[in-house]
Amino acid sequence: MSTLTAGTRIRAPRVPAYPLVVMLLAVALGVSGAPAPLYGIYAREWHLAPITTTVVFAVYAVGALAAVLVAGVLSDRLGRKPLLLGAVLAMAAGLVVFMTAHGVAALVVARALHGIAVGTAVVVGGAALLDLRPEHGARSGQLTGITFNIGMAITILGAALLAQYVPDPLVTPYAAVGLVVLVMLLALLGLPETHQNRSTAPVRIARPAVPDHIRADFRFAVLGVMASWAVLGVYLSLFPAFAGVSTHIHSLVFGGIVVAAMAGAAAVSQAVGGGLVPRHAAVIGDLGTAAALLFGLVALHTHHATAVLLAAVLMGLMFGLAFGGSLRHLGGVVPADRRGEVMSAYYLLAYGAMAVPTVLAGWAATTWGLAAVFPWFTLAVALACVAAGLLGMLAPRRAV
Repeated sequence: MSTLTAGTRIRAPRVPAYPLVVMLLAVALGVSGAPAPLYGIYAREWHLAPITTTVVFAVYAVGALAAVLVAGVLSDRLGRKPLLLGAVLAMAAGLVVFMTAHGVAALVVARALHGIAVGTAVVVGGAALLDLRPEHGARSGQLTGITFNIGMAITILGAALLAQYVPDPLVTPYAAVGLVVLVMLLALLGLPETHQNRSTAPVRIARPAVPDHIRADFRFAVLGVMASWAVLGVYLSLFPAFAGVSTHIHSLVFGGIVVAAMAGAAAVSQAVGGGLVPRHAAVIGDLGTAAALLFGLVALHTHHATAVLLAAVLMGLMFGLAFGGSLRHLGGVVPADRRGEVMSAYYLLAYGAMAVPTVLAGWAATTWGLAAVFPWFTLAVALACVAAGLLGMLAPRRAV
């Protein structure tokens, strides 16, 4: 039997850092989507109006935006690992609040915690991936987008199945997700710090700004992502219940399948669309999202589940191209020394587009009914998608 000498160094097992961070991003987006199939239960059991549901959903976007503006700077100063650990702890805390919630105030707190946690995980996790493989920035970005959608699809469908078939539908799904979060927390304890050259600059909120020479590219990219994220906000908060009413299938699983189909299709399109020129992918996605929105209206009026599912898949395919292409296009033209402020402006508008139209749609649905409001909301977002596509087609070409 071997013996240890004074100079022997005991090494802890190394954690495969890159795949671990990728998995963390999948878990984070899964946490963000877990309540989506459960909003119908809250609305029914707690007698919530659509405006209440959408406000609860929008709080997540506000928390995520706050995190986006400060998390990157903090991680430059303190390191990636402490911020990632804090994000996972906040995910766990939010799940506990959800499991013990007895009113809307608790839902707001839980969603705020998850917004902060997921926004932090996305920004700091993205930076950690670049630390680990700086030469594969585009590939990491594409992989991140795919991971986001896979994590969301699996979690939403799993939460719907648990809520439908096991006791305590407002507790058990969160408990199951909590076990995954706990495993992730334990795994992160072994993550080596990826950022060694710490910044000594004062911690401050990133200032949104756009250089003059990329403003046309920015308008094209941000209009596309604003339109697609507005769609995402309504599809995650109101659409599952609306689809159930339209098809007369009052099943949590059906609503979960609809949203999971959209997220899964988005993952597929981002995987395939990564081989396209970013501008081309974004233009196809923008115009395709407009068409998918209109097809979705037709599908809802047919009252057939197959048509609604097909519309969700088409929406996911086009959404994935629009978001992934827009982000890759902007990433290709932003000067290296201006990335922080440009991406701050980008996410400020993106999260605003997720929150504000969703709340407005909820208010209008409370006042006039979702069936009356949804076509007008769809038309407005479709026009924004067409405008983004036309901007991309008409703007001067540049090498990216």
